[in-house]
Order: sequence, then C-alpha cells, then structure tokens
Amino acid sequence: MNKTLKKSIGFLHLWLGLSSGLIVFIVALSGSILVFEDEIDAFVNPEFYKVSTIGTKKLPVDVHVHFIKKKYAITQLHRIQTYENPARTVIISGIDDNKKDQIFSVDPYTGKILAAIPEKSRFFSVMLDLHRHLIMGDIGKFITGCSCLIFVFMLISGIILWCPKKIKNLKQRLTVKWNASFKRANWDFHSKFGFYSFLFLLIISLTGLTWSFKWFESGIYLLADGTAKKPSAKVENPTKVDPKLDKTFFYQNMLLKTEQIYKYKGDTQIRIPSDTINSIMAIKLNIEKSIPNISSMAYFDKYTGKLLKIKPYESFSNGDKVRRLIYPIHTGSIYGYPTKILAFLVCLFAATLPITGFFIWMGRKKKRR
Repeated sequence: MNKTLKKSIGFLHLWLGLSSGLIVFIVALSGSILVFEDEIDAFVNPEFYKVSTIGTKKLPVDVHVHFIKKKYAITQLHRIQTYENPARTVIISGIDDNKKDQIFSVDPYTGKILAAIPEKSRFFSVMLDLHRHLIMGDIGKFITGCSCLIFVFMLISGIILWCPKKIKNLKQRLTVKWNASFKRANWDFHSKFGFYSFLFLLIISLTGLTWSFKWFESGIYLLADGTAKKPSAKVENPTKVDPKLDKTFFYQNMLLKTEQIYKYKGDTQIRIPSDTINSIMAIKLNIEKSIPNISSMAYFDKYTGKLLKIKPYESFSNGDKVRRLIYPIHTGSIYGYPTKILAFLVCLFAATLPITGFFIWMGRKKKRR
C-alpha cells in the first residue's frame, strides 16, 4: 500500500478514535452487560421469572388483568407475556393513571402479584437506554449511531494498519509479548487482539446500525426483497366503536386461538395498541427451533376479540426474516451460550480499545518530545 495513504489512514484512525473513544467505551461496556441480561436479571430478580410452586392449572390471564387494573389503576395495557415453561410467571405491562409504565409479575396459578416495578426503574431498561441513546433520547441515538459508523471505520482501518509489509513479519503480528515493556505489551494487546476480534466486532457493529439509522434498515430490505419499504407489522382494526361486549375471557380466548393456530411449543405475547386504529397482535415464539426469534403472528379485533388475520413465519418476506435475525446476531444469542460468551468477550475487549489506543497515542507523543 502507498505509504502516504497508509499514513493518512493512520491519522484518521488516531483522531477519530480519540474523538469517539468515550462513546465507544460506554456502548461496548453496556453491550457486554446486556449480552447476559436474562441470566443476570433472573438471578437478581427471580420473582419476575419463577413461581415458588408449580400448580395444576393456570388461571385465565383476564383474572390477572382485571386485578392489576383495579389495584394499580392501570388505564392502558401494553403487553401480556405468557411462557411455555410451567415455572415461569406471567408478565403484564401497562400505564397507570400517572402515565407511568409499570411491569407486573404474576403467579399464573394463584393470581398473586409477585413483583411490580416502574419500567424506567429496571436496571436493564436504564442499561439499554444508555447503550442505544446515552440516556439522551434522539440526540443520543444519533451520537451512538455516528460513533458506531466511526467504529466500523476504525476496525477496517485498524486491519489495514495491522497488515505487515512483508509476509515473514506475519508471525510477529500474531503474537503478544506479555513480558515486554508496558508500551509494547499495550500496543500488542490493542492491535493483535483487535485483529482476532475484527470479524466479530464488525458483525456486531454493523447489526447495531439497524437501531440507529432507518436508511440502514431500509438497505437490509432492499438487498433481501428488492424494495426498501419495510412490510407493516400492523393490521387496521375494523371495529371503530367499542360495542361494550362481555370481556370475561377476552385475552384468554386470544391465547387459546393462537395456540390452536400455531401448535408448536412456544411463548406467546399479546400486544395491545395504545391507539384506536390498529388491532391486537399476538406473537408466538417458536422455541422448538434452534435459532431464536422465529415467531408467527395472529391479529385480533381490539373490541370484539374476533380473529382478523394470521401471519405465519413462513409467509414473511426475506427482508423480515433477515431483520428478525439481526437481534440474536447482535446480542450473540444466535447459537446460545457459545456465541453469547464470544459476544461478551469481544464487547469487553472493544471497551478497552479506546483506553489502549489512548496510551499508544500518549507514548508516541512523549517520544516526539
């Protein structure tokens, strides 16, 4: 490679790294923690995950909904989450009369409220907000997105700078001299482990852009479907005025119908729209599949409970199927614990890159002096 070009790449690598280092550190560190969100949260807050005693028969979810609405002044339901695992609790979320999002954990056999917490008070809700938005809303989302783009450039430019001029120097570029001086060991750690984790960090960074930029998500659909337009996941509700029908087993009937349509083992979530336009969507996750996030949907009239439409996973567009894989790839859950551990380690390493890079810059600065 041309020496001048490589020098220019090195200049950009240095100063873009220094300018985005703090953001990269925050996003990478929070990302490494989020990899094991389910495991950590289940250990710290077991009341949201397991019942003390598995009963013989589960109560209709409408019993829980009615009780929560009355006791906690819930004015708008968001979601009802049920699980195939008999030891799991039912999770219900909604907005109370103070317009605060609340999450409830319910024993499906007794109806007892095991735990209740404001959504924004959850540790992992804060951690996710930090990871995606720096707890700064849309501005933070734009900053993390730009930093992610810079990090992609840093990875590619880092590989260019790592490449030895001669093939005989390749072995030297692949080994870390731990017994060398701090300056040399730091450089080795930064560059050589950067080479080993390059592909994994590139995949995590590129998939992360999906949540930051609409144009990136549209690009996924353009490549997979030939059109940048994302298929709508919503179905308009045909009933415009609530006929005030008997709703004793309203949500329970939706769960039962969804179970009858999709007979595989899975966890089912009911999503209730806050508007008056869209219908209720029931999503059943297929836990029999080796790859996560494969779900099928059923839509119900939000006033009458009538089944409106079914959308099995097989009918999804290629773009939708790819899009549903983005999350498990990004979080490392695609192949269970092996890829989770790998994602955790490379994210943790990514958090060290701004620090080791800073020490490299400081060392060169002192040398010039």
